[in-house]
Amino acid sequence: MPDLPNVVLWSVPAFVLLTVVEMVSYRIHPDEDSAGYAGKDTAASLSMGTGSLFTDALWKIPIVALYSAVYALTPLRVPVHWWTLLLVLLAQDFFYYWSHRGHHVIRILWACHVVHHSSRNFNLSTALRQPWTSLTSWPFYLPLIVLGVHPAVLAFCTSVNLVYQFWIHTERVDRLPRPAEFVLNTPSHHRVHHASQGGYLDRNFGGILIVWDRLFGSFAPETERPVYGLTKNISTYNPLRVATHEYAAIARDVAAARTWRDRARHLVLGPGWRPEAAPGAAAHPDAAVPPEGATLPAAAELR
Repeated sequence: MPDLPNVVLWSVPAFVLLTVVEMVSYRIHPDEDSAGYAGKDTAASLSMGTGSLFTDALWKIPIVALYSAVYALTPLRVPVHWWTLLLVLLAQDFFYYWSHRGHHVIRILWACHVVHHSSRNFNLSTALRQPWTSLTSWPFYLPLIVLGVHPAVLAFCTSVNLVYQFWIHTERVDRLPRPAEFVLNTPSHHRVHHASQGGYLDRNFGGILIVWDRLFGSFAPETERPVYGLTKNISTYNPLRVATHEYAAIARDVAAARTWRDRARHLVLGPGWRPEAAPGAAAHPDAAVPPEGATLPAAAELR
């Protein structure tokens, strides 16, 4: 097994320090256009992050077992060198894009990811608002295991991607130089991703790189101040309800559906789909109009 560091664990002190610095910055220089930090909201985010450490540990048991079995069966092997790590990180970021996009446009996956979007604030503590049901991403990375990437290497690259995304959850950083904004996912791009305006919905899914969004028609620049949260916000800070509210909503919709086809649609179509919509529709009136040439389905309800 490759001997790679636990990037997330080593980054925890930096997470804490940067969050405290950002909190103090709002005390010293308040921003009347920003909510900054709110006690209950921040506490909910920290509770979700702490809880996810335990739930993720449980979910990793079957995922690691499956990945290890597939890795043992594939004849391919990717050697571990500094340059192969960079290539795997690039590939992992590509598959992260599709995983992230899928978690926005398939409702049963959105039920997991909605937790991260449920805060009406946008600050470094929002990065810690993680789901407790993160068993839904593993199929997107299975091709890397089949191609011979060791599960430990995939875990390392996934951790690097996660750590990178911490710092982009802030309003205290404006725009970076244009070359960086063109290639990298930045605070400006990620503010768009967390916004609930129609023109910003289902945009900017990249992890480290924003080039995937530019290539696949899901990019939107920050042109107006974002309004954060969901199109139908939840009114609770209870971590258990934050973690499960969309699953409960799905259960209600499935129970109320008149046909098995509609029950299946409530699971696999977008969060905005309703039986009264036109066949195959997955959009909500608040959904964004895809940019010219884009094929992104607008699944906007409950964003």
